[in-house]
Amino acid sequence: MQPSLINQSAPRAVLSRASLAVAACSTIIEWYDFTLCLYFATVLSRVFFGPGEASLITALGGFAVSYLMRPLGALVFGHIGDRYGRRRMMLLSMALMTCAMLATALLPTHTQIGNLAGWLLLLLRCLMAFSVGGEYTGVVAYLLEGAQPSRRGLITSLAAAASEVGALLAVGVCALLVYGLPATSVDTWGWRLPFLLGAILAGGVWAARSTMQESPDFERQQEAGTVPPEPLRYTLRHHRAAILRTFSISALGSITYYVGITYVPTFLATTGQRGEGEALGLSTIAAVVVILVTPFVGLLSDQLGRKPVLTVLAVASALLPITLFSFMRGGSAGQAVVGAVILAAVAGGVSAVGAAATAEQFPGEGRLSGLALGATAATAIFGGLAPFVAELLIKYTGWPLVPGAMIALVALLVLPVLITMPETASFANRQA
Repeated sequence: MQPSLINQSAPRAVLSRASLAVAACSTIIEWYDFTLCLYFATVLSRVFFGPGEASLITALGGFAVSYLMRPLGALVFGHIGDRYGRRRMMLLSMALMTCAMLATALLPTHTQIGNLAGWLLLLLRCLMAFSVGGEYTGVVAYLLEGAQPSRRGLITSLAAAASEVGALLAVGVCALLVYGLPATSVDTWGWRLPFLLGAILAGGVWAARSTMQESPDFERQQEAGTVPPEPLRYTLRHHRAAILRTFSISALGSITYYVGITYVPTFLATTGQRGEGEALGLSTIAAVVVILVTPFVGLLSDQLGRKPVLTVLAVASALLPITLFSFMRGGSAGQAVVGAVILAAVAGGVSAVGAAATAEQFPGEGRLSGLALGATAATAIFGGLAPFVAELLIKYTGWPLVPGAMIALVALLVLPVLITMPETASFANRQA
């Protein structure tokens, strides 16, 4: 058996629980902001682009374009993290996120400065997407490098679970505003409150991160003199196969999550079979399921290995989604819940084991650049664009179960890569 890639350069020490906790919880901010803009899109479109249906389309299109800044941010922050340290990179990215959210809360509106308000909002969305680009992969690498080898799957999966906590927080804040304030107050000043809260939370995370230790693996590289001066070139030269594997794992994780969970409210609204309240309820159930499933699957991957767990999840992704989308669209209320729960469990499982599996494809040297090339690029394509493509295909083909077919197709394409990839869990090195 081929030895584990991660254990070829295993650090000599583990991080303190406090440092691991701060890193794991910090992904809350990233997904709080993402979900906030998704659920608040109609309000933001009126505030910054004026009334009318065209405003919503413009706002959503602008958000989609800004999402394309994430791969660029991942490359830039990946270089910083590989060259100057994980801690420095995470402090810088969170500082930018804090500034972007605070500036958004203070923006003038369309009523005050006209069309310039919309352009300023999109500029700040691009800055936010850029700073978020390296955030998740940086946190995953930091958790992986600082955890006990036998618990890397569990510890890194906590970043995915915390992301869903951020999503639930955003949903709760939006609900409180919409039901607690008159519509005119939400449009005039209430919309600023969630962004102010986000800025305060991000500032708190930045302060907590300032107390974190540096990754033991990066310290090993410094002592050994193996820090690559050009991490991106180093990774492209030595780890092209690892980039392909990382891209494949992240493609499956992205499409199961973004189409199987995030796109569901839009899918239900498009097909016209469920009301907005029921759609929101299903999305909330899905988020809770992901939080519960994620650490369990991460721990399971420590016991059984990344490869078998990912393979089973890929098979489930190939066989189940079309039926599950049919349940959510036209089945009974109970069938709709079953469909949402199973889709969420599969998506959460892939994200959980994928966090460790992608980071373990690379040694410490150039790891963040490798994740930027593989994981973040896959997320941009199969996460940022997939819901948009699903909506277009439904309208073009008239077949409402296209989203399930998309997930199944990607799973079938990824499956051969998962079957043939080397095992990277810690016990693989002991058995080699």
